[in-house]
Amino acid sequence: MLLAAAALAVVAAKLSAAQDIPHYPGIRESDGRVIVDPLEPPWNAIAKIQTNIGSRCTGVLVAPATVLTAAHCLYNRLTRGLLQPVSLHVLVGYREGVFRWHRLVASYTVGNGFDGGKPPPQTADWARIELAEPIPDAVSPLRIAQQPVASGMAIALVGYNQDRAQLLMADPSCHIGIVTPRAGGTLLLHDCSATRGTSGGPLLTREGGGWAVVGINIGAGDLANVALATPHVN
Repeated sequence: MLLAAAALAVVAAKLSAAQDIPHYPGIRESDGRVIVDPLEPPWNAIAKIQTNIGSRCTGVLVAPATVLTAAHCLYNRLTRGLLQPVSLHVLVGYREGVFRWHRLVASYTVGNGFDGGKPPPQTADWARIELAEPIPDAVSPLRIAQQPVASGMAIALVGYNQDRAQLLMADPSCHIGIVTPRAGGTLLLHDCSATRGTSGGPLLTREGGGWAVVGINIGAGDLANVALATPHVN
């Protein structure tokens, strides 16, 4: 009886501890995320995007002064409008409050027809940020993938997740699932582990001996995460 009571107490303690852990949508039971070094390629091309209203997302450097991210990261739900460029900060080489470079934003464009008041996902949910000053040559921007996206394609997803917001994390071994072409773009479901904060983070695939951006993450869900194929944003 004492052993049974002790076993029940252990089970109850585990259940209580599990209930104390916040639920983060998009994190799989087989969480394959690992911490990566934001100062080493290709991870050094990943940016943390912060706004003056306190929101945070991820972006990817695709040219020395150009960053791709998700449009909804730049949307102010209180004013129901897009933030001004002066409200945005792009941090490269960020880890635990320290960053290698900080850049202000000169301008940005979002996908044609993007409306932050509409429910996700939207094929227009992308933004192209032009930095006020380029990132030095020490960082090699990542190119947009030229191969067509396809179900089953091996990918990696990298970004600043809400549950580990001070660290850059990647799920290096995941895959594209359902590919859904729509007017204005192509939506991608994928099985990478990622949660809020990784919006705008790149889906990377191997191409030509290096890494290329095949999509950007735009939403976290319990059944699947959603991304947007990138070729049409060039």
